[in-house]
Amino acid sequence: MVVNNPYIWGTGRRKTASARVRIKAGTGKFMVNGLEFEKFFLTHDTRRSAAMPLTVTETRNSYDIWCNVIGGGITGQSGAVSLGISRALCLENVNFEKLLRENGLMTRDSREVERKKYGRHKARRSTQFSKR
Repeated sequence: MVVNNPYIWGTGRRKTASARVRIKAGTGKFMVNGLEFEKFFLTHDTRRSAAMPLTVTETRNSYDIWCNVIGGGITGQSGAVSLGISRALCLENVNFEKLLRENGLMTRDSREVERKKYGRHKARRSTQFSKR
């Protein structure tokens, strides 16, 4: 039995955030965790980074996008959404992969927070030196 599924899925991760992205051909509706894109990502930087794959491929009004994002902060979540959209667009159209890769949107940013060490204030910050 063949299931006719119009959705294409992509998964993105950044820091501790994880995003499940679902796209299909449509009119440009963009929902994140049940909210409008502009209401979820409040700053210009997070909006720009989350929608960067659509800007690069010039498909902002060609797809309807639904995202579920968990974990992390708002910056990590926008990066996770960006990677998820990029992966879904590559599955939709193979010609987008070269363009997205040239703009650095297909590579997962693997930087994580370094753990705090005992005897220190933070991961590397030591106590203040006292001469006397």
